[in-house]
Amino acid sequence: MKSAILFSGGKDSTMALYSAIKNGDNVEYLLSMKSKNSSSYMFHVPNIDLTSLIAEAVDIPLITAETEGVKEEELKDLKIQFEKLKNRGIEAIYTGALYSTYQKSRIEKLGNEVGLKIISPYWHVNEEEYMNHIIDCGFDVIICGVFAYGLTKDYLGRHISKDLISDLKKINEKVPINLAFEGGEAETFVLDGPIFNKKIEILDADIDWHVDNGTYIIKDAKLVDKD
Repeated sequence: MKSAILFSGGKDSTMALYSAIKNGDNVEYLLSMKSKNSSSYMFHVPNIDLTSLIAEAVDIPLITAETEGVKEEELKDLKIQFEKLKNRGIEAIYTGALYSTYQKSRIEKLGNEVGLKIISPYWHVNEEEYMNHIIDCGFDVIICGVFAYGLTKDYLGRHISKDLISDLKKINEKVPINLAFEGGEAETFVLDGPIFNKKIEILDADIDWHVDNGTYIIKDAKLVDKD
């Protein structure tokens, strides 16, 4: 099946890509929507410009499109890209949706309108098992945005690890959070994984912190050979 991935460079869309490849799909494109609104309801924003590095690392062409990020209006921009993909012979779009009915329902509606199958391989996955699965598969993921109580500045730039999951569980005992961040608690970026031909090395980064939330902004990065 000829597929494309709605791709942000975060863990969930990367795992969707991994699933599509494992399923034997012919993944022809990654589609990244660049929102001008940091509070977009639909699209991941931190470090979205670096999806080009991941596309090069996995050797899959990247399509990028901009949107103002206005709630509901941004769906029109996504539909345009779905139509273009359909015209290029794409049959299915994979998404990294885990629990967000808001996102999944709207993407599926667009898929129906355009005639594309929408696949969300990790829908309603067990949060803790999923996070462990990411690690066990060999993906190297960092946190690049935190937006929930209990997630402090120190979490920015941290790699997802067994210790991190343990820390998240401790936070969850005090304040309910989604361990896989599907409630918007955090954003991530993937540096390496089993489907990467090269890995991403961060050369320069800044932390932008605002009282109780912030982002880890990768200012410069490059692809390097894997050991």
